Amino acid sequence: MQFHYQNPTHILFGQGQIANINRIISPNQKVLLLFGGGSIKRNGIYQQVEQALTGYSWLEFGGVEPNPTKQTLDNAIALARSEQVDFILAVGGGSVIDGAKYVAAGACFEGDGWDIVTGKHKVSDALSLGVVLTLPATGSESNCGAVISNTDTQDKLSFRSPYVQPVFAVLDPDVMKSLPTHQLINGMVDAWVHVCEQYLTWPQGAMVQDGYAEALLKTLLQLGGSFNNRDSDEWRANLMFTANQALNGLIGSGVAHDWATHALGHQLTALYGTDHGRTLAIIQPALLRHQLDFKRAKLEQLGRNVFGLEASGELAGRTIDAIEDFFQSLGVATVLTQEERNGQDKSQAVDALVTQLQKNAMDALGENHSIDLEASREIFNAALQ
Repeated sequence: MQFHYQNPTHILFGQGQIANINRIISPNQKVLLLFGGGSIKRNGIYQQVEQALTGYSWLEFGGVEPNPTKQTLDNAIALARSEQVDFILAVGGGSVIDGAKYVAAGACFEGDGWDIVTGKHKVSDALSLGVVLTLPATGSESNCGAVISNTDTQDKLSFRSPYVQPVFAVLDPDVMKSLPTHQLINGMVDAWVHVCEQYLTWPQGAMVQDGYAEALLKTLLQLGGSFNNRDSDEWRANLMFTANQALNGLIGSGVAHDWATHALGHQLTALYGTDHGRTLAIIQPALLRHQLDFKRAKLEQLGRNVFGLEASGELAGRTIDAIEDFFQSLGVATVLTQEERNGQDKSQAVDALVTQLQKNAMDALGENHSIDLEASREIFNAALQ
């Protein structure tokens, strides 16, 4: 194992922690509050933030979409520049947080913000940002990555930069009380696949990373099995912290990563608007079956240590079945229907998805770069109905 690991994000975990953001944001900083569709004004979170910012100079920008778009976020960048904002406060889930990272970097760059996402511009400066998390799922509140969509080109791409790592993140489980059931479920699936993208590769002797990853997966299984208890403080707190730990960089330190499930899933969102969590449940079983021989050892380890399956010659395949059963037990379908594709037939859809990959040079995916365009086509064929 050879790695550097640092996570400077200050986590404020527990009930009532929103009140403490004024201990971290300087009163001399002008704050831009970034949020989504307005639910924070109905569930009381906005009012808590407003109270915490008493005496501050601040303004707001709402309307950040699920799967935040360049088109909307460019307007937020213009506002941040014109108002000479010093600090971005993202109040929302992963989409709002990812959007805040784009705005924080874009506000300090004179060119087109999309150049940040495509890698044409390497971020060298950004506004400071903090987070009040409202939906546990992506782990974006304590990492330096973001995924942004471009509606003009139907692209959904990611970028990473240490300059957009949040300074702090408030994780108050009480904010989950008003979340719709499907959002909680999508968050569980997202956290599950985040862990798998860093764990389901090949044995590398990283005992701590493997053990911690397995603990997170077992926690998610237990939370799924006790989903009827989701209104309890304990259930909410454990999901919120598990989703955070799934992608704060720790379990991925010093080990190979995959991320092909995300790369393929993003295309479903870009073309058909499918919820991110759903795309992962659709793609992961198909991808694991396609890559079964290469991933066999880690699949068998997952089957034994997480699902408690007995050893057999079919253990790897049974593990994939167990993953698919877990998704379906949550009510998440693992195929994309023609109706969800606006009536587009399967062959047309697969062609369109592969074309998207080709356009963005995604022709060597996975931990061993073996998922070429033909392999992606086969995975899409298995994942679409």
